[in-house]
Amino acid sequence: MSDASEHNKKEEEEAVTPEPEEQSDDSSEEEAAGDTGMDFLRNFFSSTLGLGSTDKVLDELSLEGVARFIKSGKCKNIICMVGAGISTSAGIPDFRSPETGLYANLQKYNLPYPEAIFQIDYFKKHPEPFFALAKELYPGQFKPTICHYFMKIMKDKGLLRRCYTQNIDTLERVAGLEGEDLIEAHGTFYTSHCVSFCCRKEYNLDWMKEKIFSDDIPRCAKCSSLVKPDIVFFGENLPARFFTSVKTDFPCCDLLIVMGTSLQVQPFASLVSRVSKSCPRLLINMEKTGQADPLFGLLGFGGGMDFDSDKAYRDVASISTCDDGCLALADLLGWKGELEELVKQEHARIDSQDQKEKASESKGAAAKATAASPEAPESRKEE
Repeated sequence: MSDASEHNKKEEEEAVTPEPEEQSDDSSEEEAAGDTGMDFLRNFFSSTLGLGSTDKVLDELSLEGVARFIKSGKCKNIICMVGAGISTSAGIPDFRSPETGLYANLQKYNLPYPEAIFQIDYFKKHPEPFFALAKELYPGQFKPTICHYFMKIMKDKGLLRRCYTQNIDTLERVAGLEGEDLIEAHGTFYTSHCVSFCCRKEYNLDWMKEKIFSDDIPRCAKCSSLVKPDIVFFGENLPARFFTSVKTDFPCCDLLIVMGTSLQVQPFASLVSRVSKSCPRLLINMEKTGQADPLFGLLGFGGGMDFDSDKAYRDVASISTCDDGCLALADLLGWKGELEELVKQEHARIDSQDQKEKASESKGAAAKATAASPEAPESRKEE
């Protein structure tokens, strides 16, 4: 991105954009663009010529209707698309809220513009602001939310095909979703790589954590270049796996649940149009989003959400926090008690584990201080 308008266009959402690993990323994006063009053509002919199926799957366009569909046994491949809104109740700020959002609180880093902290060219010249921010937001300091554990329950019940997340906080993994369950569209802190294309040495989460919390700028042991967590910065490509998985997952999807995202950043936002025309779509968010442009609708280029028109037949909006929406849906499904117990047990386990780690760190620090003290040997001799 070379100018402010492009930055403003891309900063709409909550995650930043892993290093392009191979040339295959570009080919995957080209193929995805071609597929999107075909989607437009299909929508055009379907809308203008009356071709294609628009069967109404839900008996009612409501949360109750979605719950009945899930309980019917016909819903076996649920895809979740999630953004920053599912993590705000964990204490992680979203990006764009006027006073509490991340971009509104970066003045202390003296950036030329807020988005620069996630801009790859700026990072290579000035990595300090990003790593200072990473120390504040580093994974392991926050607990997953009700929404995260709701997706875990769907996985355990064999209903979750995949979670496509824009978040980089790894809370989906902490909640129990594994690598195969996840498409981390905007990358993750879980792994890191040297930024040099000639090196690309990989580092794990613990290595990066040690560097960040010791206030060291992470540099590669092999070539001394910067090491960056595999989160996708502005100016970088999305992971190749994002594009390949979309092709296999979305045609099979029989319920799309979108939570905590404004659906502004592409290509993530366009995924809502990749499910079949009969696939119900549920939005759990603080406001309606992802709605189709009326002009595009007249031209037949559909795909966006339609909650309120006379032609609405599959889209449901639950306007609430993500946690409240998931609790309400869990209640309708008969899972509320199970969900609340899972959250209680897992939070207690995380708290217990944190206490043990802190006690171990304190013990280790005390032992190191004692060993380093010049008076220690003499003191022990006197005893």
